[in-house]
This record gives sequence, structure tokens and C-alpha cells, in this order.
Amino acid sequence: METKPVSDRMYGFLVLYDMHTKFYHSVLEGISDEDATKRLDTKANHIAWLAGSLLQERFELANLLGVELKAGADELFKHHQGIKEDVKYPTISTYEDQWNTISPILREKLLNVTEDELDKVISFPVEQMNFPLFEMVSFNTYREANCIGQIALWRRLLGYDGMKYM
Repeated sequence: METKPVSDRMYGFLVLYDMHTKFYHSVLEGISDEDATKRLDTKANHIAWLAGSLLQERFELANLLGVELKAGADELFKHHQGIKEDVKYPTISTYEDQWNTISPILREKLLNVTEDELDKVISFPVEQMNFPLFEMVSFNTYREANCIGQIALWRRLLGYDGMKYM
């Protein structure tokens, strides 16, 4: 873990960011691409949607911090689109490869974000929302934990071993 001092507001988020970066791989470990799209006769978001949505949000946050990269399935997830029926979602390994690409880039941006940048109000016209970047980082951190927890539950419902935290 990076030892460089960070702003007081960002320290806790970076600790969680590092945990979530690792947990993403742990929670997806061993999940087959076939099982990743099972919904078990529910309307719940399946693993492939949850994993892709998590990935998309990391790319989106990186873009807000000046990175010009897009997730491979950007068209499928941009503007916070919900799950779609009869769509072939990317493979788990595709998501993991892109996660490995964007995570260190975004971490560096979060490590070096300024107080002024955190206070800047961002406008999302399609979603009709405005809020400071700091609130976006806060929400993304919460949402990552939530989605990782949902995938962990799916693991058990689909008969996989529980997620490993180490």
C-alpha cells in the first residue's frame, strides 16, 4: 500500500478502495460465465451485470478525474443503465482484465486528488443530478461494498464456496 500522505477526507476511502480492489477478484473467483448470468427466477441483477456495473463506475470516476479511458462494455452500462434481457454480457475474465487496468490508474488519481477537485460540483445532465466530486467518491465506495456483497450472496445461492477475504 502507498505510504504517501493523502488528504484527511480521502484516507478512509483509499483504504476501502484497496480492499474492494482485491475483493472484486475474490468474489468473482471460480464463477463460470454461464452461472454469472443466472437470475434463479428472480428479477435480481445477475453477477455479470453487477461486476460490469462496478467496473463501469471505476472508469466513470477515473474520467471525472481526467482519465480518458472507457470500459469495454461502456455502451451497455453508461448512464447507469439497468440490466437488459437477451444481451450477452462480457466474460468474467474480460471484466477482471479491465479491472486490473483501471484500478491502479484510478487509485493514483484518488491518491493525488486536491481539496478543490473534491469540492467541485459535477453535473450529470442525463441523470439530472449535481453534486460535489467528494460525494461521488463517497457513493461509489458505498456502492462497491454493496455490489460485492450482492455477488457474495449470489456465490452461495449458486452453490459456490463463500468469498475469501484473504
